[in-house]
Amino acid sequence: MKGVRGVLGCAGLLLIATGGRLLWGLPDPFGVLVWLGGALVLHDGVLAPLVLAAGLAVAAGPARGVVRGALLTAGALVLVTLPLLLRPGTPPNPSALPLPYGRNLAAVLVAVAVAAGAVALAGRWRRQRQRRPGRPESR
Repeated sequence: MKGVRGVLGCAGLLLIATGGRLLWGLPDPFGVLVWLGGALVLHDGVLAPLVLAAGLAVAAGPARGVVRGALLTAGALVLVTLPLLLRPGTPPNPSALPLPYGRNLAAVLVAVAVAAGAVALAGRWRRQRQRRPGRPESR
């Protein structure tokens, strides 16, 4: 295990050196460093605490698996569409955003939430039906 750590550490240092060399060759490395700092602050200050809070809320509630699946699906959808939504100006290819992506993303997220709610309710209904006393066992 010690050897694997050493190899991975050397690979990481090599990648850091490569990134530094590429950054040094840019005409404006300060802009890239500001962007990287902003991404770090956004991730560690906003995104990570939100994900942790959502994880704690999901772990304490019923239908954890369904809620986890819905959150994973919603997160993937947002990650795919967010770069197109946040890009400033008009897209270079007019077919890239032919429809209102913001409205459609909201509609798909609502559909995911409704589907997850329906699956959770169906599971609850099935569990309640199985617990009824006096019900003959099926073979």
